[in-house]
Amino acid sequence: MSKLPNIGTSIFTVMSKMAAEHDAINLSQGFPNFPVDSVLTDIVIRLAKENVHQYLPMSGYPPLLSNIALLVKSSYRRIILPTTEILVTAGATQAIFTTIQALVQRDDEVIILDPSYDCYEAPILLCSAKPVRVSLNDDYTPNWSAIKKACTANTKMIIINNPHNPTGKILTQSDFEALESLLQKYPEIIVLSDEVYEYITFEEKHISAHTRIKLLNRCVMISSFGKSFHVTGWKVGYLVAPEHLMKEIKKVHQFLVFSVNSLCQVAISEYLDVVSVEGIGSLYQEKRDYFRKLLKTSRFELLPSEGTYFQVASYAAISSENDVAFCERLITEHGVAAIPISTFYEKRKDLHLIRFCFAKDNATLEEAAKRLCKI
Repeated sequence: MSKLPNIGTSIFTVMSKMAAEHDAINLSQGFPNFPVDSVLTDIVIRLAKENVHQYLPMSGYPPLLSNIALLVKSSYRRIILPTTEILVTAGATQAIFTTIQALVQRDDEVIILDPSYDCYEAPILLCSAKPVRVSLNDDYTPNWSAIKKACTANTKMIIINNPHNPTGKILTQSDFEALESLLQKYPEIIVLSDEVYEYITFEEKHISAHTRIKLLNRCVMISSFGKSFHVTGWKVGYLVAPEHLMKEIKKVHQFLVFSVNSLCQVAISEYLDVVSVEGIGSLYQEKRDYFRKLLKTSRFELLPSEGTYFQVASYAAISSENDVAFCERLITEHGVAAIPISTFYEKRKDLHLIRFCFAKDNATLEEAAKRLCKI
């Protein structure tokens, strides 16, 4: 008997498989197709011949932990302790899974804000806990009235994703004030803040949970080197949590992966000594602006993208078919793969919106836009 009877193959896998079968341009799955910084690859080449291939400490390579602490300090002016408040993980997905497994008990409730990334629900169900899905407003701002109504004495965790995948929205000051006000009424609720796109923001910087004093003692922050440094296949991320929560998280982590890829940890640690994260947002803002410019003559209506490397678009002026069918036809007839937004909702709410990934080289974006503008 299945532990996850209602969970099937990820939509990202489905659309990427279809894209490969039909030789379509894949703007569905969120990964860059441009070269990694040669400074980083040169570090890897050198390290591959050195003695960095054995197990590292369970919580992470000590110099990397120290560099993460420095990164958090420089980015958010927060002081954290490398040995007790940071854990290097096998990607952000493992960080999220481990956190939920460690902190959520049977019959607890976890609030998820839809549309939501698909890795949140499964670990909740595997805890024999209850995911409580609350839809964002149609403009993708949080519906705090609905969120408050969803909170009960059984609510153990609220998951926020900022900047938000798939919509590209970022939370505002008033959103955090509403969250903090809510948490005052429910002192046992833990916040899981998924901030993997923290350095990919545009006109406005996102407000990190790292900067919210009222949250620090009850919040787990998730970050991703894969997203920040364009090395998604390395699957290296990290989480930051107060020591009393981290003790429980590490108990699960040590039996799930024990320690993370040693070569990648050492390479990233050295790379952090010489790289700045300041230019990451401007790199992707140029790509966002270029992609939007290329689609200006198309029949798609482009929604605002405040962060991440995703662009949500309405196809309402093109077709009335459901978004899954439209995405399938987009692949088979027009040679471009996208993700239907309805698949991010529990009840498959369909607003005729799809998501494109613009983390691609200019030639790929140009050819994709050429095809999309013919529709």
